[in-house]
Amino acid sequence: MLKPQQLTLKDLRAIWQGEVVLQMDPAAWPAVEASHRAVAAIVERGAPAYGINTGFGKLASTQIAEAQLAQLQTNLIRSHSVGVGEPMEDRVVRLIMATKIASLARGVSGIRRTVLETMLAAYNAGILPLIPSKGSVGASGDLAPLSHMTLALMGEGRVRVNGAEQPAAEALAAAGIAPIGLAAKEGLALINGTQASTALALQGLFLAERVFAAGIAAGALTVDAARGSDAPFDPRIHAVRGQPGQIAVADHYRELLAGSAIRQSHLEGDDRVQDPYSLRCQPQVMGACLDLMRQCARTLEIEANAVSDNPLIFEERDSHIVVSGGNFHAEPVAFAADTLALAIAEIGALSERRIALLIDATLSKLPPFLVQNPGLNSGFMIAHVTAAALASENKSLAHPASVDSLPTSANQEDHVSMATFAARRLTDMAQNSAHIVGIELLAAAQGIDFQRPLKSSDKLEAVHAQLRANVPFYGEDRYLAPDLNVAQQMVLSGKFDFAAHHLLPSIE
Repeated sequence: MLKPQQLTLKDLRAIWQGEVVLQMDPAAWPAVEASHRAVAAIVERGAPAYGINTGFGKLASTQIAEAQLAQLQTNLIRSHSVGVGEPMEDRVVRLIMATKIASLARGVSGIRRTVLETMLAAYNAGILPLIPSKGSVGASGDLAPLSHMTLALMGEGRVRVNGAEQPAAEALAAAGIAPIGLAAKEGLALINGTQASTALALQGLFLAERVFAAGIAAGALTVDAARGSDAPFDPRIHAVRGQPGQIAVADHYRELLAGSAIRQSHLEGDDRVQDPYSLRCQPQVMGACLDLMRQCARTLEIEANAVSDNPLIFEERDSHIVVSGGNFHAEPVAFAADTLALAIAEIGALSERRIALLIDATLSKLPPFLVQNPGLNSGFMIAHVTAAALASENKSLAHPASVDSLPTSANQEDHVSMATFAARRLTDMAQNSAHIVGIELLAAAQGIDFQRPLKSSDKLEAVHAQLRANVPFYGEDRYLAPDLNVAQQMVLSGKFDFAAHHLLPSIE
């Protein structure tokens, strides 16, 4: 049941994964219908109201005749469908459609009930508009992406159904859905808004959660593989600092390592006084990442429920007034995405350092490059180079997008957020960090194998078993790239979410 203003992160994650059918809460319809009646009354009076019977942007002072209002809205969608680049993923398009429906159902956008019913029918039939990934600056709404969405609902453009592309008109006809014919204000309501950038940022969050969980598992496994100490996870250390993410993560590392026979074996007689930072400071770094993720999650949950089109129609003294504002400016999303980029980059950067530690025999006390007969075999030498390359790439991608602005629409839209790119690059960054963490998981599993017959904790042995069920021990040099891809997909598919389940913002 889709209840406007009540979508949770858990709901949004389920929509992203394609697990839900959308059904509107009947309590939403009265406000939707009242808002549309207000638009109809404005049209009948003929007084100029932006976006209802005027042009758009710099052309707002041009009043449009009532007979041309439907054409005005249709022209708006066609002219704004100028996106370029690869189409967005189906799971992102599901989020775009669901959050746009939820926003319009708040009853302040002036849209007809039939438009929302058509959107719901298309969503539930699996008819997903083909939306190019590039072409939005994240202010005045995600105009181009949302125009491509709307164009498909009008029976123009192309869609994907069960992964196959086809003309929108054919897909709607096959599902028995009549294309939308736009009335006054409706085109603008559909394309003004932050839903595309928010959906892309939510995907970044959900992927970041999976990389974070796998990074926690990998980091704990590396502690045991390198015969590191669990003293840095002592709760007293973290309590006196007081950072909530750090405290939660340290608690979790202690739980993961509890009962390890490997740890027990070197409590005495180990001449190392302190571990390198990549082992010792995991609660401080990963805890800070967790705090950022939780903050971003809160911002994105609010935005997913927000009304972000313009103008808006509010009830006032038994009547309605039209108020122009700027909720379409996606600065909150841009800031959230830029902050999330820092966390994703740091998860990967810390993991890369642990891989370097594991392959360095002087630090890890393991065979050089984690392979028998080093010299004849290169082992994980170049897998670490791959991790270093990806970590470096993420550093460039982590540069904040929100500090840039390029005026558009003849300087009417003179400050923009760049939220759509800020959010879009998160997927690439998460994929990079997932590769890095996947390499560490394989390297740490190799290190655990070299500690046999000693065993790690039950929880970390479960992580090791998952890896070994998919990738065998590296006894001698072999074609390694497929193994790295398997490990990355295990990370991205959430196979290691169990290792940090209760820490993830969208599951809490």
